Amino acid sequence: MALDSKIPAGPIETKWTDHKFKLKLVNPANKRKYTIIVVGTGLAGGSAAASLAELGYNVLAFSFHESPRRAHSIAAQGGINAAKNYQNDGDSVHRLFYDTLKGGDYRAREANVHRLAEVSGNIIDQCVAQGVPFAREYGGLLDNRSFGGAQVSRTFYAKGQTGQQLLLGAYSAMNKQIHEGGIKFFPRHEMLDLVVIDGKAKGIVTRELNTGEVKSWAADAVLIATGGYGNVFFLSTNAMYSNATAAWRAHKKGAFFANPCFTQIHPTCIPVSSEHQSKLTLMSESLRNDGRVWVPKKAGDDRPANQIPEAERDYYLERLYPSFGNLVPRDVASRRAKEMCDKGHGVGSTKLAVYLDFSDAIKRLGKPVVEERYGNLFDMYKQITGENPYEIPMRIYPAVHYTMGGLWVDYNLQSNVPGLFVLGEANFSDHGANRLGASALMQGLADGYFVIPYTLGDYLATVGASKLTTDHEAFKKSEAEVKEVTKKLLAIKGKTTVDEFHKKLGHIMWDYVGMARNEKGLKHAIAEIQKIREEFWKDVMVPGSETEFNQELEKAHRVADFIELGELMAIDALERNESCGGHFREEFQTEDGEAQRDDEKYAYVAAWEFKGVGAKPELHKENLTFDYVKPSQRSYK
Repeated sequence: MALDSKIPAGPIETKWTDHKFKLKLVNPANKRKYTIIVVGTGLAGGSAAASLAELGYNVLAFSFHESPRRAHSIAAQGGINAAKNYQNDGDSVHRLFYDTLKGGDYRAREANVHRLAEVSGNIIDQCVAQGVPFAREYGGLLDNRSFGGAQVSRTFYAKGQTGQQLLLGAYSAMNKQIHEGGIKFFPRHEMLDLVVIDGKAKGIVTRELNTGEVKSWAADAVLIATGGYGNVFFLSTNAMYSNATAAWRAHKKGAFFANPCFTQIHPTCIPVSSEHQSKLTLMSESLRNDGRVWVPKKAGDDRPANQIPEAERDYYLERLYPSFGNLVPRDVASRRAKEMCDKGHGVGSTKLAVYLDFSDAIKRLGKPVVEERYGNLFDMYKQITGENPYEIPMRIYPAVHYTMGGLWVDYNLQSNVPGLFVLGEANFSDHGANRLGASALMQGLADGYFVIPYTLGDYLATVGASKLTTDHEAFKKSEAEVKEVTKKLLAIKGKTTVDEFHKKLGHIMWDYVGMARNEKGLKHAIAEIQKIREEFWKDVMVPGSETEFNQELEKAHRVADFIELGELMAIDALERNESCGGHFREEFQTEDGEAQRDDEKYAYVAAWEFKGVGAKPELHKENLTFDYVKPSQRSYK
């Protein structure tokens, strides 16, 4: 099947402007004839729901949380990029476009990335108007700080609470529309199926998590904005509730899943301390602005950090990458940290950590300034570890964070299933094989505030308002299928808990589909995941019933999906015989240990079609062309 990305013709600087003019419109009086389902109410979903309701559409918004304020978007605290060039240090829309494309190791669409850079400034204006308390300089102008992968300061921030403050802005816009009747909000509802009629997405099936009620909902279009799938690894920086079920169930109904192996490892996470941990905590990348990363020069040096003199410390990122230093992109910083630990230079009790040291910044700036910039992050670190980072260096180690893969979408954010649109981290994104820091918030809000209000209207104007209701046979069939899977899970009555299966899957994924991959390991992972899937459906223990609040049943649905997705991730990683961004195949690296791409064979988006559980998925390729930025070996030296 040919994938039509619907990228407009013309110069890249005018593609989006020209495209918006050519898109069909729904006149204001007709907008109220349409019903739109939005699944997920984080930054992408919340901003989309608010924007579409403001335009006059009837919006049904669903969240498995009791409040949109619980969305995991709240955890992206470091900042949000925008090409406003307030610092007068050489930034521009083109430079943000270039940095993002290069940072993604040339595995993203040029047109999408340029549009993201174009609308970035509008996002800041929108959020300021909403009252988001961005940090300001003494003169009152908005402040900026640096982030990895860039040599300019373009990251707007609100202390260490940027994601939280941006989410509150979208949440307040949503609340206004809920109050005015434009949005009907359904908390504690989880999407368990996509309803497709005559090849078009026409609704969803949900389970109300407090009562277990399974119900159908009809609409003219469905928007999925449910975040990423990092929790397939069990331990990740994601909230424990974060999952892939909505996207995966849509995949099983025909939506292609693109680049699933592109997962991001974040370099600044609090290290694992025991097997009993249920999640990992991220220390924001903003800390690398003023923190210096180092390890002891001597392998096996067990002295406390403060007893190791300066001459015996290896500030390895500054040594290896003099131009970018501690602000190299996340994939590069993560691989180098693993490398140092593998060579015996790791610190802490597990030796799987490196230092992030703020002593120089405190001397240079003073403790009050450091506290003003990062105080909440330092407090969080101290509460978790019992160590005071003002006095001794933080210990950090890479961990699974963001997922660049997701459902395939075209330039209009529509999947290959007409009427199904995917926003934010749930789509295969604008980030290529690696996301630069401070661009997740940017993409989520760009999709919700400035892209989907235009592109959705074009689709609706083309197909017209639907007269469908949930009485249609397709809804009854989907409901029955959802109930059947639930009954099957409850009837197994095995001896192994859902968490045990999830942990077992997580170990396989981290060891063989994690920071480094190779052909032998990936084949082993696929075989092991298939065994886990077989065992799961024979021996999983799901207590309780389907007609009550049952978190074990919720988890069972999600882990069943994670097992299938984990297999696809390994298949995708095995298929891509190159290294790029977060996908690092040990067989394909430069002499310096950097990722080695193969642009001749692999400059494409890998979009996988579901062919049945246990059956080999079918690969569809969307070839990537680069007319404005010539792909080259990434160098941050």
